[in-house]
Amino acid sequence: MDYSNLRRQAASMKKGLFDQGLLDEQFRQVEDLQDEASPNFVEEVVVVFFKDSCRLISNLEQALEKYPRDFNRWDAYMQQLKGSCSSIGASRMKNECMLFRDNCGKGNVEGCMGCLQKLKREHAILRQKLESYFQLLRQAGPAGAATRPVM
Repeated sequence: MDYSNLRRQAASMKKGLFDQGLLDEQFRQVEDLQDEASPNFVEEVVVVFFKDSCRLISNLEQALEKYPRDFNRWDAYMQQLKGSCSSIGASRMKNECMLFRDNCGKGNVEGCMGCLQKLKREHAILRQKLESYFQLLRQAGPAGAATRPVM
């Protein structure tokens, strides 16, 4: 197996995540925390993020149904999700969270619903792309985790 080719593919894939605006600089800062003592740190953080974000999105959907027009409650749920997105550098998701919160401030139910649908799409896209990225890193072996594209 050509591990150097796999590492190049992983670096290219990660560069694409940044170029598409899916990730921002915060993701690199999370990567900087990874070392030999915790070689899967970034992947573990991302797994926890997706678990938490799925729960937060579900809670928000329940609040939208159970508490119609309770913009303060909706905003509080979205603030939690926005913080999670910011912590791993999920840029496009974070942007949708901010738009949702803006719509809460305006009392715009339709705007909130539209943002939530976009947020869920961004969540699915990011999850699929990061799962593929981490799978490729595992195939490339330990050296693949240290490979960073030149930007």
